[in-house]
Amino acid sequence: MIAKVIVDISNSQTDKIFDYIIPSNLDVRKGARVIVPFGPRRIEGFCIDTVESSEVDSLKYVEAVADNFVSISQEMLELMRYMKDKFYVRYVDSLRLFIPSKLRGGRIKELTRIYLTLNPDMSDSDIAAAISPRAKNQLALVERLKGGGDYLTALSNEFSAAAIKSLADKNIIIKTNEEVARKPMSSLVGNKNEVALRPIQKVALQKIYSSEKDVVLLHGVTGSGKTLVYINAIRQALEQGKTAIMLVPEISLTPQMLRNFRGYFGDSVAMLHSGLSDGERFDEWRRLLKGEAKIAVGARSAIFAPVKNLGIIIVDEEHDASYVSESNPRYRTVDVARFRAQYNNAKVVLGSATPSIESYLLAKRGEYELAVMNERISDKGMPDIEIVNMSHELLMGNDSMFSTSLRQKITDTIKKGEQVMIFLNRRGHSSFVMCRKCGYIAKCSDCDVSLTYHSVDDRLKCHYCGKKYKMLESCPDCGSNNIRYGKIGTQRVVEEIKRLLPHVNVLRMDNETTTTKTAYLDILGAFAAKEAQVLVGTQMIAKGHDFPEVTLVGILDADMSLYHQDYRSNERTFQLVTQVAGRAGRSNKGGKVVLQTYAPNHYVYRFAAKYDYEGFFQKENNVRMATNFPPYTTIIRVLMTSEDEDKVIDCAKSIYRKLLDFAQQNKDDFLYIQAMKAPLGRIQNKYRYQIIARIKRQNESNIIAKFYSVIDENQIRGVTAFAELNPQNMA
Repeated sequence: MIAKVIVDISNSQTDKIFDYIIPSNLDVRKGARVIVPFGPRRIEGFCIDTVESSEVDSLKYVEAVADNFVSISQEMLELMRYMKDKFYVRYVDSLRLFIPSKLRGGRIKELTRIYLTLNPDMSDSDIAAAISPRAKNQLALVERLKGGGDYLTALSNEFSAAAIKSLADKNIIIKTNEEVARKPMSSLVGNKNEVALRPIQKVALQKIYSSEKDVVLLHGVTGSGKTLVYINAIRQALEQGKTAIMLVPEISLTPQMLRNFRGYFGDSVAMLHSGLSDGERFDEWRRLLKGEAKIAVGARSAIFAPVKNLGIIIVDEEHDASYVSESNPRYRTVDVARFRAQYNNAKVVLGSATPSIESYLLAKRGEYELAVMNERISDKGMPDIEIVNMSHELLMGNDSMFSTSLRQKITDTIKKGEQVMIFLNRRGHSSFVMCRKCGYIAKCSDCDVSLTYHSVDDRLKCHYCGKKYKMLESCPDCGSNNIRYGKIGTQRVVEEIKRLLPHVNVLRMDNETTTTKTAYLDILGAFAAKEAQVLVGTQMIAKGHDFPEVTLVGILDADMSLYHQDYRSNERTFQLVTQVAGRAGRSNKGGKVVLQTYAPNHYVYRFAAKYDYEGFFQKENNVRMATNFPPYTTIIRVLMTSEDEDKVIDCAKSIYRKLLDFAQQNKDDFLYIQAMKAPLGRIQNKYRYQIIARIKRQNESNIIAKFYSVIDENQIRGVTAFAELNPQNMA
């Protein structure tokens, strides 16, 4: 027999299938990890198939099987091939996604502990005869073990090592190695509150299972009870003998979801995400692989959970950019979910209060089933959003980060014993340029996106076409010299609140305060327990969290994403404002939101203030259609990086010439193509150059294939080059 093996080396030269002879003494099965000779080395690989014969002469032998179980199922092998075709992901890079990283190289194994029990073959009289009446410690240990066995570590705290050894030597107690599961966040178990579904929730649940379409878009306003619909949809899948995957966009949201799901489903729930320890991730992965757990809860990577017979995949906050992998291997989670659903005849549920333009358009066109929940469980409804013009605040002499209204409402809310969340809309590395007096924003004349200030050469640049502009000395609209370009940080916001209200406890949640494993849980737990009256944070507090005592939300710097250099900036700002506003008033106390902006008349804020997603969608969809931006076209970015700037420039020139020739031969398919230095020209000592193209969608697959082939043919040693489709971050 011949094993078809993908060797565990990630480069283009070895991204192929190698044949090895399976020796008669080895049981090598499809999907197993194997040890094979490769050149002068012994390395790991993945057996993706077994066949009777090979067309290759002088084959080497498989030397060993790495595990005592098969780690890659037939479904995941098919997914590997799909990802190769769809995302141009190397075979081994996708296979590595399917297993815990430390399983490679044998760096993680099952955790075992010594377990002690009484010898069942010895009677009470046999034991009494073997122990001296004076050996009180030994007699006490025997009595202890009559109630059931226990681990050596626990018994060693109660009894002497001599007593344990003596009983073992007499064969009165038996030692065995027992596997111990490393259970993450074992204390997180919620209550099973069997709440009756509201009529609107019942309709949504019925649509999920009655629709002939494989994808259902659940458009439910914040606080409408989407989680309860998810739980009931998963319950139906389990009742049919199937499994489920529940995805959330951020690790910080997993504890809350895990608590809810364990309350309903107990130990059937396993958690998978990068924040777990290596041991916890391995044990949870194995529980799913062996079928001991039926539900995988986690962030993006949980889409590769090794569950069999999938019944449903739920992608909560489906619009979130975190569901697109922007590092190798690059993939879109929703595409992977659809593949797995079709393979298993399962359903995909995409849930959001603010669906992506692309998803909602597909629902409008009938490719997705649309289920709508447009009312809150709370009888108070959606919180009122007050839009504050910060230009007017400046004219009135208030140059602080808090408007008069927000400052007063914070004070009043805390006096009532309620809580406040302050959201700082800080996004990306680049900052736009704004006039603080009239709200003017510097935009590209060709692309209608905001320009970014580059301090190195004191220029404004467009990150879509590369066009450069002179930095403003004064506002071209009103003549003011009050030009702003920069950011404020969460730490400064906390300091300002403490200056205003010294007695108030404030918690901060951002990348700096969540570096430890339990930081998310500690901060959110403390806020839920009302140990602090104010929570200040970035995007990680914007969605999914449910704090009944929060009645006020303040949104600072709302314009930070509105004028980000990205065609999605309007969409992302609407989503952020709506999601953050949804944290307020989730109980019967109701809530208020103060949104601070220098552009109060912008249509994004007008639609957001009314929670009018449909109106926003129509407006934004028309803009995308008129300006030829996705989803009506596709943007392809080729990004090249190297520590040697000359090499990366040579690579960029070589690839650009070939692509430009191709574009000129296919002018009807190309709207634009240009090479330029990347907005962030150097990161981690690597120079970055890029090629941006915008193409029409009718021949998209052929054009994308050409881009990848040109990249492969023009690789330069020491330069990394790859393509991204509709990149989430143009910086």
